[in-house]
Amino acid sequence: MEQRPTAPFGRVLTAIITPFDENGSVDYVTFSRLVNHLVHNGSEGIVVAGTTGESPTLSSAEKISLFRAAVDAAKDKTYIVAGVGTYNTAESCESARAARDCGVDGVMAVTPYYSKPPQSGIVAHMTAIADAAELPMMVYNIPGRTCKLIELDTLIELAGHPHICCVKDAVDNVPWSLDAIRALPEGFAVYSGSDGVTKQLVEGGAVGVVSVASHLAGVEIAKMVDAVISGDDDTAVEIDELLEPLIAALFSEPSPMPLKAGLTAYWDSVGSPRLPLVDAQPETTEAIGDALTAINRYRGS
Repeated sequence: MEQRPTAPFGRVLTAIITPFDENGSVDYVTFSRLVNHLVHNGSEGIVVAGTTGESPTLSSAEKISLFRAAVDAAKDKTYIVAGVGTYNTAESCESARAARDCGVDGVMAVTPYYSKPPQSGIVAHMTAIADAAELPMMVYNIPGRTCKLIELDTLIELAGHPHICCVKDAVDNVPWSLDAIRALPEGFAVYSGSDGVTKQLVEGGAVGVVSVASHLAGVEIAKMVDAVISGDDDTAVEIDELLEPLIAALFSEPSPMPLKAGLTAYWDSVGSPRLPLVDAQPETTEAIGDALTAINRYRGS
């Protein structure tokens, strides 16, 4: 990759949680309020019904309603990217077509999980979804959850598809990711998919991040990404170090358990996760609070 490509969905995207009410149903009112909160706090894009949105426990009908609610709430102020990938190609294609009909700006598809297909199967799966969506598409590479890495040669092949424009890289192997950024075709964008390595990947040519921590520190994350891209190393290092305790707390238990606890404590109630996830431990919420206290001091300085 000769130079940093254009960010197709903005530099900072938030992988938004799905709020639930006391009965465990999707709370669409709170979801719409959260979309607006994110738009006004650093998010240029929002990924709906991704892992952070508890996609494995959402029904197809709930996902479609969330896509529509996000589009309505955003009112063209931010990109809406629909998480449509499952381990069922036909279901993923159906979801992609439904998302397009809801008016989203793009779709995201995770590597098929559980079935562990060969690389040729990953290509066929992603190609089918991209053909069905007929929208800009983000490929989501997260072997820690899917047990299958999208290998570099496979990514390069997928980058040749007219609709596949970027990858969310949650490989959690910085040297591998930096090599991938250098090897991918010019114009194909890489987003950090792990908050903890965003600075390193953007320094290496990534265009931005699909973030979890941006629910609580979106302005700071956007400022850090901008600082890296503009060459303001001192600011980038300062904010990266400031964010470390928050990111550590948010991933100290399975995500999005800590995030939902943090939002309920320090923003507004978003309900408990759906089983098999459970509420985070009280000490996790306390750690998030301590991290936010430091961030608030930075904001006031």
